Amino acid sequence: MTTPIRSCVGCGRKASQAELLRFVAHEGKLVPGESRPGRGAYTCRRLSCFERAAARRAFNRTLRQTVEVEPALTGLYT
Repeated sequence: MTTPIRSCVGCGRKASQAELLRFVAHEGKLVPGESRPGRGAYTCRRLSCFERAAARRAFNRTLRQTVEVEPALTGLYT
């Protein structure tokens, strides 16, 4: 069985789903979504990709809704 391939919303790099961090919208906020249902947005495990996606509003486009990106999420990348 093959591993699903996803694209980083920050840099556009394609990688296996296991290599990327998944986020979903929950009650208007961006939250980590490893096991949450719904549309997901993926980033590389680099802080620069997360920051670029947030600055370019890539999470809003990918998730098809406006989400609040909390600065505390940067703690996932340390």
